[in-house]
Amino acid sequence: MATNSIKLLTGNSHPELAKLMADRLGTELTKILVLQYSNQETSVTIGESVRDEDVFILQSTKPNDINDGLMELLIMINACKTASARRITAVIPNFFYARQDKKDKSRAPITARLMATMLQTAGANHIITMDLHASQIQGFFTVPVDNLYAEPSTLKWIRDNLDVENCVIVSPDAGGAKRATAIADRLDLQFALIHKERARPNEVSRMVLVGNVTDKIAIIVDDMADTCGTLVKAADTIMQHGAKEVNAIVTHAILSGNAISNLNGSCLRRLVVTNTVPHAEKKEACDKIETIDISPTLAEACRRTHNGESVSFLFSHAVE
Repeated sequence: MATNSIKLLTGNSHPELAKLMADRLGTELTKILVLQYSNQETSVTIGESVRDEDVFILQSTKPNDINDGLMELLIMINACKTASARRITAVIPNFFYARQDKKDKSRAPITARLMATMLQTAGANHIITMDLHASQIQGFFTVPVDNLYAEPSTLKWIRDNLDVENCVIVSPDAGGAKRATAIADRLDLQFALIHKERARPNEVSRMVLVGNVTDKIAIIVDDMADTCGTLVKAADTIMQHGAKEVNAIVTHAILSGNAISNLNGSCLRRLVVTNTVPHAEKKEACDKIETIDISPTLAEACRRTHNGESVSFLFSHAVE
């Protein structure tokens, strides 16, 4: 089947990424009108036929606008389902409510599970996402989920931009140790870990560094940067232990609250992020932010899915 019979739709959350993916796939974005009425209701009108088509709907989280983006996605999926699309794949680079993936206190909801139920009820037949906060979220679905990794692109950036032999990989918390050790192993580097104690959510009280960073270029790796409080404190802790410089590489640049002022006042040399989440305005306000374009990986996953090819190649190889 020809690649140009892919129908790629997008809402208002990340049009820049959608355009990059469409260019990569050699197709035009499907005509769609997504707007809000004056009472904040979302309205979706698809401007061309999707009957018996292979439909891919790109929608990511947008800072300060997450719930609107989610409703847009659900309505677009359902609109395609009722318009007789053959298969509907939701491409969600940064999964909604991914941090609420477990019942960590009494009466707490598992909201990521609710997201899975809503997406499937709306009519999604397949999910493509990237660097899930907890990969077990895949088990909340009864449809296939492809959880892509930013790791190959991260490794390429490190090899192209840093003196690899003098680097050390640092995980900012115990939860990210597996991610950091995987990168350290692939680069044949040492690994360090920061143990953090939280006084309350989003606020870290004390940090302890385990490992040696003296005279090394430290690379903090994590899946998301929200307020950047943890990153900034981690960078300070690493510098106090004699590191030459500290870089951070993060997949999802949420950068909410006072993240930019935290970054600008920090000792971080640079924060390298992918474009899973729109952050152009934040980048203008902070010259420490650098971007890795992840659209080739997402586009290739769509192409391979459409053509019935294996996607596992993308788990370990960066797409140029």
